[in-house]
Amino acid sequence: MQRKVLITDCADAQGLIANITGVCFSHKLNIIKNSEFVDNAQGRFFMRTELEGEFNDEALLNDLASVLPQQNHTKLVDCKTKRIVVMVTKEAHCLGDLLMKAYYGGLNVEIAAVVGNYDLLAPLVAKFDIPFHHVCHQGKDRIAHEREMLEIIDGYDADYLVLAKYMRVLTPEFVEQYPNRIINIHHSFLPAFVGAAPYKQAWERGVKIIGATAHFVNNCLDEGPIIKQDVIPVDHHYSSEDMARSGRDVEKSVLSKALQLVLNEQVVVYGNKTVVF
Repeated sequence: MQRKVLITDCADAQGLIANITGVCFSHKLNIIKNSEFVDNAQGRFFMRTELEGEFNDEALLNDLASVLPQQNHTKLVDCKTKRIVVMVTKEAHCLGDLLMKAYYGGLNVEIAAVVGNYDLLAPLVAKFDIPFHHVCHQGKDRIAHEREMLEIIDGYDADYLVLAKYMRVLTPEFVEQYPNRIINIHHSFLPAFVGAAPYKQAWERGVKIIGATAHFVNNCLDEGPIIKQDVIPVDHHYSSEDMARSGRDVEKSVLSKALQLVLNEQVVVYGNKTVVF
């Protein structure tokens, strides 16, 4: 008995839920859980269906296509443990949280490797018996550095790349290798305070909340589809350094929650937005 997740994305129309579930029934598949959403502004229908049974993927998808509007996207995904490669610079809090949760079962994920442009976090990664690759960026142009990184990353056949405070902007050439498969944590409640030093920007503006945003990476800095956000209160007593210290807990929490949603196939990207089931 297999378990898979069916994602449906198509133009909205009458009877879609009945049509989709009817096809699943005809294939003798049991529906474990079903969630749907209609974006009325765009006239778009989304549905996530957890299925159990014996699958003929090609036949199921063909039968679904015959009962859906012409412009449709369906995806059938195995409920298996996914592999990630984590990219880091110097900060340990997000990486440490992912390592602990993966090790003790808080995240159903295999961390295949960690790649860093500094070697500062290698001893931490070694404690979990995970490969660490140091690819120094100094003295290299961005393209050459990224090519070295990709040579290593591609060898691990990762489902997703996770930027755990990787503090370098990726080029379009890098991003296009993993479309909607690179997850970043930004230390700001986007779209406020994009780019560098967001806590300093927030302090200068006198904000009363600070937050973090996990999003997919695209070619616009800190403007990719948002997966998860959270905030905490601050006040006039906080320096920018205080904000940064307090913000670290939000950052690691938001990143791990976003990653769990993605691993569970609960996130659908359309345009520059997401539907999160």
